Amino acid sequence: MLYEEMNKSELLAQYEDLKKQYNDIKELKLSLNMSRGVPCAEQLEISRSMLDIINSDVECVTIDGQDCRNYGIMDGIPSCKKLMADVMGVTPDMVMVGGNSSLNMMFDTIACFMTASPSEGCAPWFEVKNRKFLCPVPGYDRHFGITEYFGFEMITVPMTENGPDMDVVEELIKDESVKGIWCVPKYSNPQGITYSDETVKRFASLKPAAKDFKIMWDNAYVIHDLTDEEVPLLNIFEECKKTGNLDLPIEFCSTSKITFPGSGVAAMAAFDNNMKIIKNKYKYQTIGFDKINMLRHVRFFGDLDGMKAHMKKHKDILKPRFDLVVNKIKENLTPYGIISYEEPKGGYFVSVDVMEGTAKKVVALCKEAGVILTGAGATYPYMNDPKNSNIRIAPTAPSVEDLSKAMDVFCVCAKLSAVEKLLEV
Repeated sequence: MLYEEMNKSELLAQYEDLKKQYNDIKELKLSLNMSRGVPCAEQLEISRSMLDIINSDVECVTIDGQDCRNYGIMDGIPSCKKLMADVMGVTPDMVMVGGNSSLNMMFDTIACFMTASPSEGCAPWFEVKNRKFLCPVPGYDRHFGITEYFGFEMITVPMTENGPDMDVVEELIKDESVKGIWCVPKYSNPQGITYSDETVKRFASLKPAAKDFKIMWDNAYVIHDLTDEEVPLLNIFEECKKTGNLDLPIEFCSTSKITFPGSGVAAMAAFDNNMKIIKNKYKYQTIGFDKINMLRHVRFFGDLDGMKAHMKKHKDILKPRFDLVVNKIKENLTPYGIISYEEPKGGYFVSVDVMEGTAKKVVALCKEAGVILTGAGATYPYMNDPKNSNIRIAPTAPSVEDLSKAMDVFCVCAKLSAVEKLLEV
């Protein structure tokens, strides 16, 4: 029976039962953390043999004879550029391979445009005093953190089942002070939505008032499927070629959740004008990134097919965890009408909306019971979810057994918070 259809006495009975369940849970003194999208130990283990690929008995030389132990090759060794280009669906000449973190490359890109002209005839963004950035919500908290750090006003754009609401985007970019938008186009963080063909085509056809408007295309989960169905994503660069908007997109990806976070390989792709500006900054910043690690990744995977085969191992590890989360929600929360959620086909998160006005209470109750979730509001700029309803669940790090316990706690806390909210009315 839906909670909203219960009378006060029925709700009070629910409250007493849930309060007892919650107090019993607290007696267990759990200590479980699912606040971030961290790979579990089993995922790290499947890349262990990578550590043996390069040692003192192995030549560290690229296919064109360059020594990876030395300085040079600022934008990445050719074989790694080819591998990451294939992942992103571009040509190697469009790619720069960096360190281990795509987030770092995104930060550096925004930092670059703060002090260098982002497009011909445009002032550096630092000189734009009322600069703004578009932020699809719910979205990735670290994207929001970058733009907040650099003093942008963040304007929210609602997500739809097809990606950002493009009617809203097209209206907002009429303002010349709007300089860009964050996008996670495949298996978005946190909802797991893949942008539709129409959405990608509308992005490629944008006519922003700002000549230096940039689409930050964070393709973090481009090959992170959770089912045997590979969900297609239209190539933003190919579409921008058709519209002539070559300076709009800058794409990012990494192997952080494919091999070892902190020891992966990150890359970015862009057409000539953007890449020229960005590389001009990097030539003062570094003489070259870790080419031995690039070589290690190339020899481990071989090619894109090898990487996709590796990702099937990840899928086998993660799918039971995501299935568990969804099934717990369906069984324990859906019947009461107090939750909506996305059932992702890939990515790293499950996005849920609990009863409006209760997300912070749910997260607080979970913490008190020994389960740490991503903070309520984290999926919105300034940590401000106007409905106080969205919570990002990260199922990857805990064991299946611990995840089951954590979801039981979450379900009790979501029900208890909802009943308390209804009893206040």
